[in-house]
Amino acid sequence: MLLPKDNVTWKPSETRFRSTRALWLLATRSRLLVCVVLSVFLLLLWRGFSTSSHRMDRFYCWGPPKAPMDMSANERVAWTRHLQTPVIFNHHAPIEVNATTIQHVNLNPIVSTPNAVKNEERVLILTPVKDAAPFLAKYFELVGELTYPHHLIDLAFLVGDSQDDTVAVLAAELNRIQQGPVPFRSTMIVEKDFHFQLSQDVKERHSFAAQGPRRKALGRARNYLLSAALKPEHAWVYWRDVDIEENPPTIIEDFVAHDVDILVPNIWFHRIEDGVDIEGRFDYNSWIESPKGIKLTNRLPKDVIVAEGYKEMDTGRTYLAAMGDRHDNKDVEVELDGVGGVNIIVKADVHRSGINFPCYAFENQAETEGFAKMAKRAGYKVVGLPNYVVWHVDTLEEPGNA
Repeated sequence: MLLPKDNVTWKPSETRFRSTRALWLLATRSRLLVCVVLSVFLLLLWRGFSTSSHRMDRFYCWGPPKAPMDMSANERVAWTRHLQTPVIFNHHAPIEVNATTIQHVNLNPIVSTPNAVKNEERVLILTPVKDAAPFLAKYFELVGELTYPHHLIDLAFLVGDSQDDTVAVLAAELNRIQQGPVPFRSTMIVEKDFHFQLSQDVKERHSFAAQGPRRKALGRARNYLLSAALKPEHAWVYWRDVDIEENPPTIIEDFVAHDVDILVPNIWFHRIEDGVDIEGRFDYNSWIESPKGIKLTNRLPKDVIVAEGYKEMDTGRTYLAAMGDRHDNKDVEVELDGVGGVNIIVKADVHRSGINFPCYAFENQAETEGFAKMAKRAGYKVVGLPNYVVWHVDTLEEPGNA
């Protein structure tokens, strides 16, 4: 149903349209638009500066704008307070070394014990030789019979000033034994001439006048051989002359069981005269010091070497060779002040500590006797076994020297 036309009014609607139009005109004015845009721009700019200021704090220098050397003590403290670097401690982080030119040797596990076989301790047998071709066959016969495990034994020889075929015979014997059923762990031949020539004639070689120069040359030879052959793996060093004629096959086990720093057996020899076996005493370089010997060395010049076992120098010392009975207990020990070089067992650490064979007069002794003197000075124990006999080849020396 339609209302009469007179009852319709448009005034309220016209009022609403005018308000909307006014707002639209106000919003579309350029001045207002500029104000709004400018306000938004300022708001964004303020937020950008605020964020940048926060981030720049990390790069702010917390100190005066001057060089450290120009700062006062207080300024330097205030500056360095903000420069302490944080440290993370990781005591278990390993260092990885990949350079192949860097080697690591750990000597701590290398020990010399009475249980050398059980502990698989390495033994180095050292033998200096000169014009020794006639003795090498017997030498390798005896060494080949050693009961100490051959895979734990290294052999090394020094050949010096030889005029016979020692090098060739030695090389052939080593080649033979290393190709046999029980080879040694390793072998080595060192050649070094010291230009010391002495006749192999027994009378000249063992004369009193030859002993000083001869012992000095032997000391050098032993030291060169030791420096070339001793390796970190060796626990024992066994010095063995080439002209030994007889020894127990268990000699290494017998020696190491004593667990002493330096040990020597008694050295004798066999001589057959008119069908009779004469047991001769050979090595007079193993001895116990005497008051007479001390008095003699105190009045000698320091560069004079005492040659033991010669009537020209009566020291009154007690010789290991003159002691003992090979039928008695072979493990009896006596403490010595000098040792001979025919047969010596040494803990390798003694040599590593610098105890070698002086090729000069050390307390008026040289070579093996000087070695014993040096070891005693360093506090090492030097022991001889008077009843344990190793037999040396008979050198046919004339009686009367000792």
